[in-house]
Amino acid sequence: MNSAVGSGAIIETDGLTREFRVRDGRRKRLLTAVDGLTVRVEPGEAVGYIGANGAGKSTTIKMLTGILVPTAGRVLTCGLRPVPDRRRLARQVGVVFGQRSQLWWDLPVRESLRILAAIHMLSRAEENDRTAELVEQLELGEFLSVPVRQLSLGQRMRAEIAAALLHSPRLVILDEPTIGLDVLSKQRLREFLIGERRRHGTTLLLTTHDMGDVERLCDRILVIDHGRLAYDGDLPGLSRTVGAQRVLVVDLAEPVPDLTGLDGATHLSSQAGGLRQRLAFDAEKTTAAKVLAAVSGQAEVLDLTVEEPDIEDVVRRIYAASR
Repeated sequence: MNSAVGSGAIIETDGLTREFRVRDGRRKRLLTAVDGLTVRVEPGEAVGYIGANGAGKSTTIKMLTGILVPTAGRVLTCGLRPVPDRRRLARQVGVVFGQRSQLWWDLPVRESLRILAAIHMLSRAEENDRTAELVEQLELGEFLSVPVRQLSLGQRMRAEIAAALLHSPRLVILDEPTIGLDVLSKQRLREFLIGERRRHGTTLLLTTHDMGDVERLCDRILVIDHGRLAYDGDLPGLSRTVGAQRVLVVDLAEPVPDLTGLDGATHLSSQAGGLRQRLAFDAEKTTAAKVLAAVSGQAEVLDLTVEEPDIEDVVRRIYAASR
């Protein structure tokens, strides 16, 4: 790996490791939270960084942003060393923690944004232009004058996103940004982030337990398990790695016996006496069209849907394989 400053990558880690000494009864033991992590993220990528609780995600973010010093290995964020260059790095990175706020609790949203603009040394013109853009895109106008403590969760998260992006950072790190949000609020945030990447080429690193976020926002997935990288690739590849199957759900004109013995498909379940049936198939070996043709040879199909692999199940399988 080329770890030279200025090499162009937004994130570069080489053997990145962080250990903690934790008390276990009367003794202390060494806990390795991140273990030899080597990754490279290019400008403009949208990367999902996923894993179980305690897998090492938050520790990684803290090392990327200069909050924690690595025990071993190297890390560059936006071409800078996070700890010694932390002040310079803060101007190029925006971070949103789903359960922590960077807004002033008792001040109106507008005042928080003004303070942050001053901290980032934006000119008055830059502040006005960027604030106007974010107010429009995130629909903040209706509560700009409302104190942060009076906002709903969905409103506060939109304001948090605006605060993190006010200085137009090259890298945005989102840690559980949609936690606790309703469906509409999640959709609003996802649409905004997709548009932000399109308009400004922003690089996105997302940690989440919401697989809907990963599927809609990310081009690439990093799966971390007990501090080690277990997978690096796209979502379809993640499914293929563990042999996850798609499911064809067919609604039939009349009840029929279970559709077993179809070439390339496995019968999973039947409902309403056989009116609706679920059939699993491996997308690497056959297609939904071929399975449908086989079903149509035995029954009249009124409607159908294709279910993609359950991503959480896929991730569990990745963990099992990596162990």
